[in-house]
Amino acid sequence: MTQLDSTAEAADVTPAAPAVKLGRRRDHSRDPEILDAAIDVLAETGFDGMTIDMVAARAKAGKATIYRRWPSKADLVLDAVACMKAGELDPERLPDTGTLRGDLVAMIRPRSIEEGERKLRIMGGLFGMISSSPELADAAHAALIEPRAAVNRLFLQRAIDRGEVSPDCDVETIAKLTPAMAAFRLLIEKRPVDAEFLLSLIDGVILPAAGIGHGAPPATQAGQARSR
Repeated sequence: MTQLDSTAEAADVTPAAPAVKLGRRRDHSRDPEILDAAIDVLAETGFDGMTIDMVAARAKAGKATIYRRWPSKADLVLDAVACMKAGELDPERLPDTGTLRGDLVAMIRPRSIEEGERKLRIMGGLFGMISSSPELADAAHAALIEPRAAVNRLFLQRAIDRGEVSPDCDVETIAKLTPAMAAFRLLIEKRPVDAEFLLSLIDGVILPAAGIGHGAPPATQAGQARSR
């Protein structure tokens, strides 16, 4: 037997490498149903009265399935609220009317009385969670305030780019005015955020803060005044 044959024979008997065992992939296909169930239970019972068992029963899912995905009730609630807000603020559905006021007003979508009351209960449940677990305040802010603030930043930047608003305006503060005041109205005053409230906020607070309306000079005139 030649050395080449011996080498080939040795290669033929070399044991195959053991197959790599992959961990079981988590099935997230039920997540939307579970999150919807969590929102429903939160609206009905509040945070303190809510249990994972209730959510599991509503979603027809195993309790262990929920805990594998969300280690605590608070994690589940925060994720559910964040997904609810993301659905309301779908980037592909954002208006582009050509004016800051037009964009802001176009975001006011009609809601039934029942929907308004349900959202009030949901936010009340979230407030209850923050009251019992203050360390979750930052996470709640990210779920409740930040999504709408991000949309307002986009609208304000558009207005700046087209010269409607001065680039010196405080974009960050103005962007947070609407969601912060809406949250205060829902959580503290226990009143719905309706179209009348939002219009008064847009015309009485947001636009004046951006330098639009109430006799404020346009962005171009403001810039000329500063350069003199």
